[in-house]
Amino acid sequence: MRVFSIDPGIGITGFSIIDTNRRKSSLSAYGTIKPKPKDSLPKRLNYLFEEVNKLLDQFSPDVLAVEDTFYSKNVKSAMILGQARGSIILAAAQADIPIYEFAPRKVKMSVCGNGAASKEQVSYMVTKILKLKEPPRPLDVSDAMAVGLCYINQSRSYD
Repeated sequence: MRVFSIDPGIGITGFSIIDTNRRKSSLSAYGTIKPKPKDSLPKRLNYLFEEVNKLLDQFSPDVLAVEDTFYSKNVKSAMILGQARGSIILAAAQADIPIYEFAPRKVKMSVCGNGAASKEQVSYMVTKILKLKEPPRPLDVSDAMAVGLCYINQSRSYD
């Protein structure tokens, strides 16, 4: 099974492709999607949509795992993040790929055993679990990997 996982953002979206056969998971690809900061919001959302479509075409994943919106004090930031998630989810829905959403606390709990783990702790655990030589950078990428690992851990519990 191939899992396409995303840590959405309007500035930087982290992504990873993790292949798993239930017993073993391996990282196939990872990176970031960075819309131009000076572009209008609609252009940035379209860029996200188009780049996710390219990755869907390139890697043909079986599922999309995406981090759910966290609730922050800044309503405008949360709404913009929701729009970014929407453009990502729409791309996967149009490709007829199942979409799974996970709350940030659930992702951290699944990977670190602590729902309040720091981004650095998540990066450390992802590095160990996937047997990487060094922690992936930026932290948006390790967050995306954690979302994928969360999906894999959760899907095992349904078997």
